[in-house]
Amino acid sequence: MVTITDIANACGVSRATVSKALNGAADVSPETTKKIRDTAASLGYFPNATARALKMGRSYNIGVLFSDATGGGISHEYFSRILESVKAEAERLGYDITFIAKDLGRQSMDYYEHAKYRSCDGVVIASADFQDPAIIRLAASEIPTVTLDYSFDSRSSILSDNVRGMETLVRFVHAKGHRKIAFIHGENTSVTQKRLASFRKTCADLGITVPAEYIRPATYHDPRSSGLATRALLALPDRPTCILYPDDLSYLGGMSELEKHGMSIPKDMSVAGYDGIPLSQVLRPRLTTYQQGAEEMGTEAARLLVGQIEKPDVWLPQQITVEGRLLEGSTVADINGNG
Repeated sequence: MVTITDIANACGVSRATVSKALNGAADVSPETTKKIRDTAASLGYFPNATARALKMGRSYNIGVLFSDATGGGISHEYFSRILESVKAEAERLGYDITFIAKDLGRQSMDYYEHAKYRSCDGVVIASADFQDPAIIRLAASEIPTVTLDYSFDSRSSILSDNVRGMETLVRFVHAKGHRKIAFIHGENTSVTQKRLASFRKTCADLGITVPAEYIRPATYHDPRSSGLATRALLALPDRPTCILYPDDLSYLGGMSELEKHGMSIPKDMSVAGYDGIPLSQVLRPRLTTYQQGAEEMGTEAARLLVGQIEKPDVWLPQQITVEGRLLEGSTVADINGNG
């Protein structure tokens, strides 16, 4: 292993000068700094992570907390895109990432304790039950945190524009002539509350009356529960002409249920999803959906967190809203003039 002493001997300078140059000290000339860094690179020198952490007071390790009630984990395309962009931006800024869980092997610990155990400089809370006392404890602790799609007081957050997203979908469907629009939503979270409120308000603004039975609960990223909700909608004496699903993956359950009833999309029933995952665009017919800015959300989360870690004296909490866009597929029929 190449050491600072090896670099010092090769450059004919002291170990202290090498250390200063590698750490960007101002009292070493630019020429000497370049020579030392070039030599270090040519020798294959890598700083010891433990020594660097002791010197800088940071571990250069970011925790990522991801908890999915359905057990889909990071295999879900939407969250995997967010987490991949968190990873890419963190690495670009010189940080590694570690997944944070409640337990570690046989040792029971909460999220805060695990983050401390792993010496995390900060944590991105990507998906979780934000009412969980363990999450609240972590967010209220001295450890810097950034949350996705949820805001804690005095903490930074990255928010998908769920209000505008739902409004965009409803207005698109309305423009296609639909007035009987059903909405299958996910479990009761802040995201669901915003989408539900936006759905109801947009329908009201457009003069659409939504029967209570047109709004059905399900679970995010769970095709089975959305399939059952679809079955309940199809059993109504006055069926909707269009069904909005909580996410693209959940739509698969609805698609299967519609097929069981011998119904064709969009001829017999129009549908739309949410998230804009790649799968939605290879289905046939191609799914109409609202694509969230997953990559931008992950990048901004890592950037905000590192900013708080490295400049705590000037840090102020921020809430950044990331807009998405409508992907107009082929699953919403134009029924204007058909009644």
